[in-house]
Amino acid sequence: MNRPSPRPLAVALLILVALNAFNVNQAQAKIKLPAIIGDHMVLQQGQKNPLWGWADPGEKITVSVDGQSHSTTADAKGKWIVKIDPLKVGGPYEITIKGKEAITLKDVLSGEVWICSGQSNMAWTVASSTDADLEIMTANYPKIRLISVPQVGTQEPQDDFNGQWEACTPKTVANFSGVGYFFGRQLYQTLNVPIGLIDNAWGGSSAEAWVNRKRLEEEPAFKGLMERWELTEKTYDHEKSMERYKNQMEKWNAAVKAAKVAGKPAPRRPRPPRNPLTGNHRPSNIYNGVLHPTIGYGIKGAIWYQGESNASRAYQYRKLFPFMIQNWRDEWKQGDFPFYWVQLADFRAEKSEPADSDWAELREAQTMTMSKLPNTGEAVIIDLGEAVDIHPKNKLDVGKRLARWALAKDYGVKVVHHSPQYKSMEVKGNKAILTFDHVGGGLDLFDVNTPIGFTIAGADKKFVHANAKLLGKDKIEVWSDAVAKPASVRYGWADNPILNVQNKEGLPLTPFRTDDWTGITVNNH
Repeated sequence: MNRPSPRPLAVALLILVALNAFNVNQAQAKIKLPAIIGDHMVLQQGQKNPLWGWADPGEKITVSVDGQSHSTTADAKGKWIVKIDPLKVGGPYEITIKGKEAITLKDVLSGEVWICSGQSNMAWTVASSTDADLEIMTANYPKIRLISVPQVGTQEPQDDFNGQWEACTPKTVANFSGVGYFFGRQLYQTLNVPIGLIDNAWGGSSAEAWVNRKRLEEEPAFKGLMERWELTEKTYDHEKSMERYKNQMEKWNAAVKAAKVAGKPAPRRPRPPRNPLTGNHRPSNIYNGVLHPTIGYGIKGAIWYQGESNASRAYQYRKLFPFMIQNWRDEWKQGDFPFYWVQLADFRAEKSEPADSDWAELREAQTMTMSKLPNTGEAVIIDLGEAVDIHPKNKLDVGKRLARWALAKDYGVKVVHHSPQYKSMEVKGNKAILTFDHVGGGLDLFDVNTPIGFTIAGADKKFVHANAKLLGKDKIEVWSDAVAKPASVRYGWADNPILNVQNKEGLPLTPFRTDDWTGITVNNH
């Protein structure tokens, strides 16, 4: 009996192997781009912009756009990067990236790009802000482009994220940062150029989570902070925490049944444990998982709304906050790009008598940062908070106050942008004469025609409510019959102060104190 020749089978196998090898090579040859570089993106005008991605090691990559062409070779790990020359404002442009295959990026604009960062008050969406229905239905701005970075907490630097650039529409704007959108919209309406907004905010995040860990470990000022985290990293066991939670839930379910039978209210449900190792407080977690994939993308600057999570360590924030900003600037390699932030709003219950406040100390630390770093600015919103909600819903005015800084400092628009700020004090008898900078059209009052929000103390450091009177455009006289010789004056020094001083343009006076007496957070690390 003749058996079939094995040759056809062998040939078929060889063909299959060849096809697989071809498919593998094709897969390897495919150019990959990070999410930050794609259709509908905005490139920063007036500067060279890096574009990067991955291909086969040694593969030649050519990037072409608007008559210019740039070539490079992928390194041993397949990474490549080119810088394209500045594009004229506007567009749309098409960018062709060619290697063994070609990719064309479409609907690319050239304009102004800003990072919108911080914790929950920056993450707070348009849909949750004041007049959300009206704001969303009118958000038809095809030249404003939005992209959001997901929340990934890790100690391993990430090179990419899941996301994409989208044109601003009622559909895309609803879940975008309210502060970011209102800031960007004001820029667009004033400058009439495309605007790109990168939202990477993470609710509840601590500032140290946004900093390169190596930099934190090298700085002696953060030794206590890092030692605390090193202990947590060595001892925390999430599986044990989950097991405890499971047992708590079993007891809770039994208690709910018993309460139902007895006709009593159900007990409070246990909260599941949060893993601090993957969360938003661990040093460098957000830097690695959220910020790192965007570092190097061409930007104009950043806006920031954060500090609530660091309020109990306000003195530490004096060093930590400018340290974080400098870390970003060093790694972006775009010089001292603009960095503007929101000072903490008023929050918590009003107190009838002067008292210490960690939130006041945090606001002070924020204000101090302006004198430590160039190209920085602070939007004061001490008049926009809500006592019972840490998330004030009026994000429109917050965005506008940030936009004032950018318009005035970066775009040459003549607009008052800096809140009035304490300059000096002169004591005459039992009265303190305070002088202020950045008063705009002059100091003014809101609601009532007497300045309120001031406290005063002698050398005994016992503060009492003070009387006050405007003196001309930039001075306020402060006194109390209970203080014969003033040693210090404070304004807005409380979690939720009652105050009313502003300039004629409506920007509130920056909370301050004239003393440097030791605060309540000085030893918290």
